[in-house]
Amino acid sequence: MAQSHNVEQEENEIIEKLVGINRVAKVVKGGRRFGFAALTVVGDGKGRVGAGHGKSKEVPEAMQKALADAKKQMFRVALREGRTIHHDVTGRFGAGRVILRAAPAGTGIIAGGPMRAIFEALGVQDIVAKSVGTSNPYNMVKATFDALQKTQSPRFIASRRGKKVSDIIKQRETAGATGTVEAAALAVAEEKED
Repeated sequence: MAQSHNVEQEENEIIEKLVGINRVAKVVKGGRRFGFAALTVVGDGKGRVGAGHGKSKEVPEAMQKALADAKKQMFRVALREGRTIHHDVTGRFGAGRVILRAAPAGTGIIAGGPMRAIFEALGVQDIVAKSVGTSNPYNMVKATFDALQKTQSPRFIASRRGKKVSDIIKQRETAGATGTVEAAALAVAEEKED
């Protein structure tokens, strides 16, 4: 009895976001038969997220199938302070390419379309994201997931390299400071060339 209560509680905590519904037509002898394909993103708001799609003759049924598929596909993402990603990362899928950048507190979610739905379901509060290339929601979602799966926490990197977490964080802070200086210097150089 207690186990079923925990499952219900877990179900209630899941955030569902409908990314898009696509209507497709099959031309038959009597006219057109319409079908629907739904793309859904789900997350728990605490670092787990997944996406799924479902097809059916009716919209609600397609949405239910997409939701069930998304719950099966869920995976965990390491977040810094539970509000942003640990480092800048790019992701690709097909013609879709996304760039995700960690942001300071108070920035909010600066992302469009399907990416915003992913970050809201994931529980990210501060991030800057840009989609380059396709605007196809399926490819954008998969490219964003590719980027999120590439993110690594300092704890994971420290364990892999046999170092302390504090050493990794110090390296990140010094690299971040020099990285912004180098980027500013490049921008100034480019302006002078123009």
